Amino acid sequence: MTRRKKHIPGVDPEYLEKQKQMLLRKNRHVLYFNDSELAAIEEYCSRFGVHSRSSLMREAIMEKVLSALEENHPTLF
Repeated sequence: MTRRKKHIPGVDPEYLEKQKQMLLRKNRHVLYFNDSELAAIEEYCSRFGVHSRSSLMREAIMEKVLSALEENHPTLF
């Protein structure tokens, strides 16, 4: 069974495909944790029902990066 593409009225399908391609994750980075860090992550995931650790880490890292960039943005004066 094939999935039908969603069509949103008033939105160009080529634009949607371009946006989808821009969000495609194709770069990989590896993280190493010590035993206590990994135990803390596993405890957090089990306590709060996190099923995707990669999503959790991606969101936490990007939140930190984007907030630091916003706090230290260049100013004119």
